[in-house]
Amino acid sequence: MNATEIVVGVLILVSAFLSMAAGIGIVRFPDVLTRLHAATKPQVVGLAAVLLAILLQVPTWGVLTTIVWSGVVSFIAYKVADLTVGLRVSEEEEREGLDITSHGETAYHN
Repeated sequence: MNATEIVVGVLILVSAFLSMAAGIGIVRFPDVLTRLHAATKPQVVGLAAVLLAILLQVPTWGVLTTIVWSGVVSFIAYKVADLTVGLRVSEEEEREGLDITSHGETAYHN
C-alpha cells in the first residue's frame, strides 16, 4: 500500500462520514431550514472529497476535465443565482433583523 492509496482511503472515509452526518442531521434537526443545511453542506464537501480521491486514484485527462468542467459550471450557476436573486441580504437588513425586513414579523413578542 502506497501513500496515494492511503490518502484515497481517508478521503472516501471522510466522504462516508459526511454523508452519515447529513443523514443524522436531517433526522435530528427541528426545522426545515436547518434540515436543508444539514442535507446540502456535508454532501457538497463529501462529493469534493470523492472527486479528489478519484483524481488521485485515476489521474487521467478525462477525470481532470470532468472535475474542472463541474467546477466551472458550478461557478457559473453560482454567479447567475447571485445576479438574479442575490445570495445575501444587505448588511443593513442583516443588522436590523431578517424577520422584520424579509417577513415583516418579530421573532419574540415582548
